[in-house]
Amino acid sequence: MIALLLLLPLVTCGMQQKAKCSLNLIRDINYAVNYYRPGNHLISGIVSSKFIGNRLPFTFSKTPFNFVDAYANKRGWQILSLLLAVQDVNHNPRILPNTTLGYSIYETHFDGRTTSDALTDLLAGGKLNIPNYTCGRQKKLLAVLERGESDISMHIAGMLGIYKIPQLSSGFVLHDKKQSPYVNCMVPNEAAQYDGVVELLLHFRWTWVGLFASDNDNGEKFLSTLTPLMSKREICAAFTERVQRKTSLWFPHEPSAMWRQVNVFVYYTDSQYGFYVIIEVQYFFERTQTGGKVWITTGLQDNILFYETEAFRHAHGSLSFVMKTKKGAKKDYYEPKASASWHEAFGCSYSKHALSVRSWRKCREKENQMLLPQEEIEGIHSQDSYITYYSVQVVAQALNAAYSSRSKRRLMVGGGDKMELQSLQPWQLHSFLKEVQVSSNTSTDSQHLDENGALAIDFDIVNWVLFPNNSHAGVKIGSIERQKSSNLKFTISPETIVWPTLCKKTMPHARCTKSCCPGFAKKIQEGKPPCCYDCAPCSEGTVSTQEDANECTKCPEDQHPNKEQDHCVPKAITFLSYEDYLGILLASFALLFSSTTGCILGIFMKYNETPLVKANNRDLSYILLFSLLLCFLSSFLFIGRPRKVTCLLRQMVFSIVFSSAISSVLAKTITVVLAFLATKPGNRLRKWLGKSLANSIVISCSTVQVVICTIWLGLSPPFPDSDMSSLTGVIILQCNEGSVAMFYAALGYMGFLAAICFTVAFLARKLPGAFNEAKLITFSMLVFCSVWVSFVPTYLSTKGKYMVAVQVFSILASSAGLLGCIFMPKCYIIILKPELNTKEFLTAKK
Repeated sequence: MIALLLLLPLVTCGMQQKAKCSLNLIRDINYAVNYYRPGNHLISGIVSSKFIGNRLPFTFSKTPFNFVDAYANKRGWQILSLLLAVQDVNHNPRILPNTTLGYSIYETHFDGRTTSDALTDLLAGGKLNIPNYTCGRQKKLLAVLERGESDISMHIAGMLGIYKIPQLSSGFVLHDKKQSPYVNCMVPNEAAQYDGVVELLLHFRWTWVGLFASDNDNGEKFLSTLTPLMSKREICAAFTERVQRKTSLWFPHEPSAMWRQVNVFVYYTDSQYGFYVIIEVQYFFERTQTGGKVWITTGLQDNILFYETEAFRHAHGSLSFVMKTKKGAKKDYYEPKASASWHEAFGCSYSKHALSVRSWRKCREKENQMLLPQEEIEGIHSQDSYITYYSVQVVAQALNAAYSSRSKRRLMVGGGDKMELQSLQPWQLHSFLKEVQVSSNTSTDSQHLDENGALAIDFDIVNWVLFPNNSHAGVKIGSIERQKSSNLKFTISPETIVWPTLCKKTMPHARCTKSCCPGFAKKIQEGKPPCCYDCAPCSEGTVSTQEDANECTKCPEDQHPNKEQDHCVPKAITFLSYEDYLGILLASFALLFSSTTGCILGIFMKYNETPLVKANNRDLSYILLFSLLLCFLSSFLFIGRPRKVTCLLRQMVFSIVFSSAISSVLAKTITVVLAFLATKPGNRLRKWLGKSLANSIVISCSTVQVVICTIWLGLSPPFPDSDMSSLTGVIILQCNEGSVAMFYAALGYMGFLAAICFTVAFLARKLPGAFNEAKLITFSMLVFCSVWVSFVPTYLSTKGKYMVAVQVFSILASSAGLLGCIFMPKCYIIILKPELNTKEFLTAKK
């Protein structure tokens, strides 16, 4: 349309005056420059070393021309990076031998209209930049490298896609390969940055942050990816702000009060204007005397070092993720000192054809130029993050693969067998680009393309510092590195960080609420973000050992919470020991009663020929006394640390010995009854009297208990055990009875024998005689049964060593009852009343 308007004055002039009229050439007042170098194949670059401050719109009242007020921002190293990459390829004999790689670089000022004009000139193919016309000059274009903003990169993809020209873009993240099949993204894998941001926030325990992002697809991807990662790690976004390009940040509104409450901002930008957001926000906080803020940024490493001190001071103390370069790890990041005279390497001229839509100042590289010093080359590569250099290498390797492939591009021309090897067309390079990307995955270089076509690289964590001498630099304070596994290695040195001045050189606090101390757990408040929680004390029996615990947990079985419930302490071990007062008391009584029993046994053995001893069946008395002695001594099996042997013996010995004692008492009771009944004339019971009956009763009754204990040992024997749950803070060492049923069976059998004995003795209590032993047995069995009936509920209601003490007490009490009720009156007569120890006294009726 513009070309037709330019032709109208010429045609009209020729028809009316029948003479040729010259068209004055009005040179555009702009900074649009095209740097180029001829070659067998060309790589085009769309770069920007300046940005537009003011642009005049097109009008139709006068001849159209472009006026661009552009300001340099010291980014000529972008152009130099591409030039150096092409030089390395041309000087490498292993890549593209006998082939020269050229370039055509367009300076577009980050402007969409200028970028469109550059593509029009690039695709025109001749001196006249008219799309779809090739007017005599082939540019041999292979691929286009660009680093525009995401929206500009998408427009470039739309125009290049018509011609199927490969586009290597580091300006935006490709979300749908089907919509842009000819775009190869050279941006880094941002997943590593997102994980790094989360790890950085968690390291400093910043859980209440603000999010800033560009208002475009890349910004939306940043928010949609980072927000779930933060939520998963319990980090909340206090607010989310989308930044419009080339507009005031908060127009038409000012920052809310929430901004003042948040001290850490996470900022993603892909715009050259991104740093102005930090300047604007920080200026607002300085004006309102708000505390210092820390910025965590991505994507600012390309331009943050080029700002003057007054602007850079707003970034002082902030943190950024900076891509590592091929040249190895760098400790600090400084502004590269590229040669100010690099423009002298080009010879520039300006021309504009009347039919051209746009004119460019053409700058051709001069021959035999001297290379830059190695120090400057490394500085250029470091700031360019090696993306441009790597992109050129990818294109060169793809072209080299195309030439060296066995299936070289031989196209049929004119039919028949006539073959001609024609120049490689841009669309034919796509398959080789994919092959290069796949093969790069096995490269040992520090940067390569992953399975998604993105740069899989490591990042440095940089602290931007303004020094007292007004110089500024980025100081490396950490890194995130790829591992063979899917995890990242996160390292940081917090002691080297310089915090913002307004933070008083201390790490800022970025939490919605105060941390919950150990002993408390977080309690989510209804209707509030998860980061704004209350603190609830741990319930009884649980602890929280760290700050901001999600929940209180139980201690291991062998530990219990301390008073503050902030850590677990070992439980005290308890058992009925000889060091306890209770153990000492019971052991003392056991010794006392054992000694007493031994003394009584000695008295009976000494006076075994006296009438009293003979009348009470001395053999049964010996058996009973010996059984009672063993009963008292069996108490020691219950005192002390439970062991395997003691656990096996104590219940078995107790049950069998007690059964023998009760059997002896039962035999004595039956013998007494039969003795009185046999005195009647003609009674046949006389033949049952004698030792055989008593021994049979003792042996048979004891044998039943032995059988019960044997079955107990065979089925489920007792064993040492520890009870960690019955008492708080205590581990009870005890003997597990193995089978509770067998324990109560043995106990029940003893109760059965005692009940029979008590019944028989009770019925015989009124038999005649001055010394009726049945009365003594009745009273002893009454004591015995009373003790063991009260034992069962007491035993079941106690825990730990007191449960064992109850059984020991019952053993001692019941045994002492038998000993005292049956033998003490006899000892009294034998020792103190020997005159009563006569047959006449014993047989006298009362």
